[in-house]
Amino acid sequence: MADLFAKGEKPEYLFWVGCAGAYDDRYKKVAAAFAKILIHLNVSFAVLGKEETCTGDPARRAGNEMLFQMQALQNIELFKAYEIKKVITICPHCYNTFKNEYPDLGADFEVISYIDILNQYIDEGKIKLDTNKFKGTKITYHDPCYLGRANGIYEQPRKLLKKLGGELVEMERNRSFALCCGAGGAQMFKEAEKGNKEVFLERMEDVLKVEPEVIATACPFCMTMMTDGIKYKNQEEKMRNYDIAELIAESLNL
Repeated sequence: MADLFAKGEKPEYLFWVGCAGAYDDRYKKVAAAFAKILIHLNVSFAVLGKEETCTGDPARRAGNEMLFQMQALQNIELFKAYEIKKVITICPHCYNTFKNEYPDLGADFEVISYIDILNQYIDEGKIKLDTNKFKGTKITYHDPCYLGRANGIYEQPRKLLKKLGGELVEMERNRSFALCCGAGGAQMFKEAEKGNKEVFLERMEDVLKVEPEVIATACPFCMTMMTDGIKYKNQEEKMRNYDIAELIAESLNL
């Protein structure tokens, strides 16, 4: 963004990579897959690079309101400096915080989930998919809390998955009744409290009942927990966990 701004250019979108997209080895592949799609479509976008910090979501969920507001105000000022009007996120936690919490602190920009923008480009005919890539593959979708319950994004991810040509199978608990992966609310960054069972294992049992070959996720926290669940249940030979962006990038009819 700094390089383009110095040349007097203003990209249409800021692609907010997020902490997981920048630091988590597994989720870096998701960020790269989504960037590949944007480049393939010749979309005008930029990233902040080293100027990007956290949205402050984990700080607020963990109870550190002061740190959240400091991070939020810093981001809002940076966005204003670069005259950013549209932000695309790949993380539902970033999406929810930008969309529903930043406006209270004076933010004024449009927040777009990558799920919505992928659907838009498919509907416009700009993305053409090879439906043979996943033909006959059983795919189940795990609803992230911050896409689903927090923002009502239930049908859009399913619409994308149905376009892949595989067989979409629903878990018993889905949409607004879907079980959390166990990492939300800053649980990702702390040890589990005392209890009888880890949440991700309870969710993994829902997955096993439908016997998918692919678990599709749309959140870095969910991806970590589902991947842990696959390993814990010794299912590495039978199923894989992919983000929706990876599935679309894999199916691109280049």
